[in-house]
Amino acid sequence: MKMHFIASSTEPAADAADRLSARYGQHAIRDAEVIVALGGDGLMLSVMHQNRGLPVYGMNRGTVGFLMNHYSEDRLIERITAAEETVVNPLAMTACTTDGHEHCALAINEVSLLRAGPQAARLRISVNGRVRLPELVCDGVLLCTAAGSTAYNYSANGPILPLDSDVLALTPIAAFRPRRWRGAILPSNAVVRFDVLDLEKRPVMADADSRGVDSVEWVEIRTETSIRHRLLFDPGHGLDERLMREQFV
Repeated sequence: MKMHFIASSTEPAADAADRLSARYGQHAIRDAEVIVALGGDGLMLSVMHQNRGLPVYGMNRGTVGFLMNHYSEDRLIERITAAEETVVNPLAMTACTTDGHEHCALAINEVSLLRAGPQAARLRISVNGRVRLPELVCDGVLLCTAAGSTAYNYSANGPILPLDSDVLALTPIAAFRPRRWRGAILPSNAVVRFDVLDLEKRPVMADADSRGVDSVEWVEIRTETSIRHRLLFDPGHGLDERLMREQFV
């Protein structure tokens, strides 16, 4: 099996990459059959953003490693051969800034709108061209995929989504008005638009997996079904199982 090893900049990850490359061989990414990512979830997201065709098998050399398998140097070829594949579609964000420029980015976890000044943001939310919430006063709001539902979304008290649920979570961050609005579950084919109200007094930034855009006027988000990220997990420890376990801790 032709493998291409990618490691984060930490010493444990770099050392692991050296040992595994010496043992199994390092192939150029253009010749590889699989990418082996050594690090944490941040590295996995980076690898997924940069490589859209090859399957990625991650081993945890970071902290949480929610998207990673446990680390072992033994039987790597057998583990990859037996691995279960999970396909993840990213979100496509188009953000228009106050100077009229449009910025596009992809997000595997979530797209967030966050206040960029001392005062709360005022946002209007539309779904499939219909205004659903005329005004949300908040610190921010996010739209996440099922794969990203245990990340920022979960910290903001959003729901954990099973991978096969074919839905997205729309979750407010410190909502002030409406006080009791806790967000919404939307079909994955929904087109969600956020319009920023009171632009000068209450500036807002948009963030797609840590790719930020300042001074946004509006943001539109949809699922990009043409892009398929392929993740490999050891049998019985796939992303579906991890999402289930997270709800009982």
